[in-house]
Amino acid sequence: MIKNYSELVSFAQSYKKSLDRQRKKVLVCAGTGCVAGGSLAIYEKIKSLIKESGLLVDIDLTKEEEGIGVKKSGCHGFCEAGPLVRIEPCNYLYLHVKLEDCEEIVYKSLKEGKPIERLMYRSNGALYKTQEEIPFYKKQTRLVLHNCGHIDAENIQEYIGNGGYKAAATALAMDPKDICKLITDSGLRGRGGGGYPTGKKWSQVLSQSNVVKYVVCNGDEGDPGAFMDRSIMEGDPHKIIEGMLISGYATKANNGYIYVRAEYPMAVHRLQIAIDQAMEYGLLGDNILDSGFSFNIHIAQGAGAFVCGEGSALTASIEGERGMPRVKPPRTVEKGLFECPTVLNNVETFANIPIIISGGIEEYKKCGVENNSGTKVFALTGNVVNTGLIEVPMGTTLEEVIFDIGGGIPNGKKFKAVQIGGPSGGCLIFDDSHLNLPLSFDSLESVGAMIGSGGMVVMDEDTCMVEVARFFMSFTQRESCGKCIPCREGTKRMLDILEKITAGNGTLEDLNLLYEIADTVKNTALCGLGKTASNPVLSTLQYFYDEYYAHVVDKVCPAKICKGLAEITIDPKTCRGCSKCARTCPVGAISGKIKEPYVIDKNKCVKCGACIEACPFKAIKEA
Repeated sequence: MIKNYSELVSFAQSYKKSLDRQRKKVLVCAGTGCVAGGSLAIYEKIKSLIKESGLLVDIDLTKEEEGIGVKKSGCHGFCEAGPLVRIEPCNYLYLHVKLEDCEEIVYKSLKEGKPIERLMYRSNGALYKTQEEIPFYKKQTRLVLHNCGHIDAENIQEYIGNGGYKAAATALAMDPKDICKLITDSGLRGRGGGGYPTGKKWSQVLSQSNVVKYVVCNGDEGDPGAFMDRSIMEGDPHKIIEGMLISGYATKANNGYIYVRAEYPMAVHRLQIAIDQAMEYGLLGDNILDSGFSFNIHIAQGAGAFVCGEGSALTASIEGERGMPRVKPPRTVEKGLFECPTVLNNVETFANIPIIISGGIEEYKKCGVENNSGTKVFALTGNVVNTGLIEVPMGTTLEEVIFDIGGGIPNGKKFKAVQIGGPSGGCLIFDDSHLNLPLSFDSLESVGAMIGSGGMVVMDEDTCMVEVARFFMSFTQRESCGKCIPCREGTKRMLDILEKITAGNGTLEDLNLLYEIADTVKNTALCGLGKTASNPVLSTLQYFYDEYYAHVVDKVCPAKICKGLAEITIDPKTCRGCSKCARTCPVGAISGKIKEPYVIDKNKCVKCGACIEACPFKAIKEA
């Protein structure tokens, strides 16, 4: 158990010395993506081979031997290239590692110190030997994700050895009001989507007279394609705990809850390990670091309801009630969990707190732009060369993210749009005004989008924007809690119209009605999720109206995605009259004579495509 600040510093120094005895270190990515690709088997194989060679060193503060260390790390971020293995101190990063590569890694890289070039990143003929040289990483500023991929997430000693819990020790010697002011002056805004000033929220909770208060961490991350919070929880759980501990002291709350969806079993597992370790080391529990302050953290698992990302629905779920938003005021800072004043921030927000306390606000504000300090973590997915988890300063442009970090659009396709902010966000288009748009809470709001939790889906020229709106509306409609009429009925009606349009039955009147409903839902829904549910519809109507018009007037899907607007034809010059298509058609829409070209009755055709697959002469096409 660490009893005070000096013992914490002493422990960190001792552990750092023991780390220095590891001449080389092997970091095998054990984030969810790489684990799915077999990284745990790679870890065991490399560890076994090093052990056989007599070079394996497991950190032990009582021993002095030197050798090679091997550990499971959190997500490295470059998910497109997993499983990933990093070799330190040379900083080689090996991509797409397979089990059969392990012996070469051990004997060539670890024993001989030579790089394995076939496992390294290449682009446009250039070879990038170190992780830091790779364009994907070079353009990033990894503050929140600094430890992810570099430390063993299940080892509190490594976190302390890398400066962990020093910020908490510093904060515990401060006045709570001064901490709230420090966070306010830092300019940190909530990274969960709303962008509310974090320090202001803390000050509001501190000012409440209640004896019992709570700190709640929102790890419910429900946006399709988003995995920012999951990766932080898996890769650096102690940073979240430290941020919550500081928040608890700053607001005079003695209990915290981390709300995690049950679909994140690895995150839950590592968070529980981290909580148990922090208790063991005296960094949670009673009289932390001899400060007289006590704080405990509990994990609450959610069932995966998207609406539980909303604050009042989340606290209701922790209480054992059905997760549904309530009318505000009172707000969570006044009556939150168990009717008590509650600090509610998301995972990334809490992970920023130790950085601010340790480095100071001036250093923190060097990143970002006015009124948007620090960095933002994004999950970059979709039609982009380099998909994965990235962290960039607030104010970075879309062009830098998509073309510099993301590597541009694959297969020579043109960039068309990016959906940012998940189902609650909006689509931005390919023009200078949007590509050069700085990514900040204020700039995105001005064009009908939002940062949200940080999902970013890139789309190329073959994407149908009407179908994109339909997809997100389908998700939102399914996830609506149904409490308020605008969201419950409005999302259903919008989905019905979008399905009608993509089926080829839409009219211009439908477009007018779609806009009216979307605008009504935005202005009258009960909670933040309902109010933003129509953003994908409103933004695509604004920027891609020509595609909607083509669907309802020309009865054509420009991207040739919507099956209801496809036309299947038989080329009379290629057709041999074998009748196979007619015999395959489930609705009898094809007729003709043997050895003569067959024809399709467009009124009967259901566009199932069975005839296309059946034709041995490739005479049937879908246009």
